[in-house]
Amino acid sequence: MSKLVIMIFRYAFVFYLGYFLWQGVTYLLDEREIRSLNRRASSSKQRITIILFHLTAFFILAYQPGTFLFNKTVLIMGGAVLIFLIGAMMLTSLVYRKSCLLLWNGVFLLMDISFVTLYRLEPDVAERQLLFAVIGFSVSLLVPMSFTLTNKFKPPDFVYLIISLALLSLPFFIGNRSGGSLNWIVIKNVQFQPSEIVKFFFIFYLAAAFTKKRSIPQLLLSAFFTSVIILVLVIQRDLGGALIFFMTYMSLMYIWTGRAWLFFTGMGFASCGAWLASKMFSHVHTRISIWQNPWNDPFNSGLQILQSLFAINTWGIFGSGLTLGVPRYVPVVTSDFIFAAICEEFGGLFGLLLMGIYVMIFYRGVNIALRSLKLHNMFLTAGFTSILTFQTFLILGGVIKFIPLTGVTLPFVSAGGSSIVVCIVMIGILQSVMRDNQKEKEDDIYSKTAKTVPPEYIL
Repeated sequence: MSKLVIMIFRYAFVFYLGYFLWQGVTYLLDEREIRSLNRRASSSKQRITIILFHLTAFFILAYQPGTFLFNKTVLIMGGAVLIFLIGAMMLTSLVYRKSCLLLWNGVFLLMDISFVTLYRLEPDVAERQLLFAVIGFSVSLLVPMSFTLTNKFKPPDFVYLIISLALLSLPFFIGNRSGGSLNWIVIKNVQFQPSEIVKFFFIFYLAAAFTKKRSIPQLLLSAFFTSVIILVLVIQRDLGGALIFFMTYMSLMYIWTGRAWLFFTGMGFASCGAWLASKMFSHVHTRISIWQNPWNDPFNSGLQILQSLFAINTWGIFGSGLTLGVPRYVPVVTSDFIFAAICEEFGGLFGLLLMGIYVMIFYRGVNIALRSLKLHNMFLTAGFTSILTFQTFLILGGVIKFIPLTGVTLPFVSAGGSSIVVCIVMIGILQSVMRDNQKEKEDDIYSKTAKTVPPEYIL
C-alpha cells in the first residue's frame, strides 16, 4: 500500500514544479505588463508550493512501511528545514525590500530539493548542508549594508587581485588534495575551497576594471591577471574552476568591448589550452576518453558516468518514486552526481522542470543586469550570473554525458558547505543591485518631478 502511495505522489512532485514555474510565468507577464495579474499572489502561491513539496517529501521519508508510524528523527529534520525555509522567506522580505521574490523562491525550492535528496542519501550530509545554509543566509542578511559601503568607498581594483591570489596560494601551504585537485583547506573539522571565495573578489575586480575607459592596456592588464588566476587553478588541477573563471571573464570582456572577434580569439586559445591539458594531465585525458566511450572501462573509470546514465533513464519520465530507487549505486552521488539521483526517484520530467528553475534564475540575473543604471552594478550582476550559469551547465552537461565531466557542484543542490554559502551570498548581491536599481529609478523620477512641478506641490 505504501508503495502505491509513493508511486501516486510521483505525479504530485512533477505537478508541484510545473505549477511553480507557471506561477513564475504569470509573475513575469504581470511585470512586463503583458497581462494584468497579481505578482504578489503568484509569489505567495510559489511559496505555498514549496511548503507542500517539503511536507509531502519528508512525510514519505519518515513513513515506516508496515507499521503506520513515522520516524521521529526524520520528522524533526523536516521540521527544522521547514522552520529555516519560513524564517528565510520572512527575513529576506524584511531585509531585501523591493527585491525580486521570484529569484528568492527559485533558490528556496532548489535548496529544499537538495535537503530532501541529501537526507534520502546521507542524513548526516543533509544536516551539515542545513547548517551551512543557515550560515549562508545569515551572511546574506549583511550583504545590503556591505554593498552600500563598497559602493561609497570603492577599493582600488588591485586590492581584489591581491586578496584573490593570497587565497588561491593557501592550498600550496596548508591544503589537502581531494579527487586529484589541490584546492581544499582543512582547519580542524572545517574544510572549504578558497577558489569559491575568490569568485567574489574576481568579479569585483572585473567590475572595477571594466568601468574604466576602454583601452588596450586595460584590456591586456585584465587578461594577464585573469590568466594568472586560471594558471594557479590549473596547477592545482581544479580545471572545472579554471574553466568557470575563464568563461566568466570572456563574457564580461565581450560585454565591455563589444568585439566578437576578441571573444572567438579567446575561445580559440582556450581550445588549444584544453588540448594541451589533455596531453599534460592524465586525469583530463581519462575524462575525455570516458566521455567518448565509457564502455571501454565500465567497471572502473567509466563506472560513474554509466551508473549516472542508468539512474537517469531506467525509471522513465516519472521516476521510481521517492525512496524506491537505488541512487547510492552512483559514485559521488551527493555532490557531483546529485542530479542523477534526483532524476532516478523524481523522474526525468522532474529533472527538466528543475532545469527550468535554473533558467528562471538566470533570466532574472540578466534582467537585473540590463536594468542597472550604474555600469559597475551591471558588471557585478552579469559576472555573478555568468558564474552560476556556466557552473550549472558544466555539471549538468557532464552528468548527462553532453560534455566531459569537470567535477563542479550543482548550485544550491549539491552537497558542499563553501558552495552553498557562496551561492546564497551571490543571490544576495543580485538582490542588492536590484534594490539599488529601484532606488536610482525612484530618485531619477523624483528629480524630474522636482524640475517640472513647483516645490509646494511635492509631498
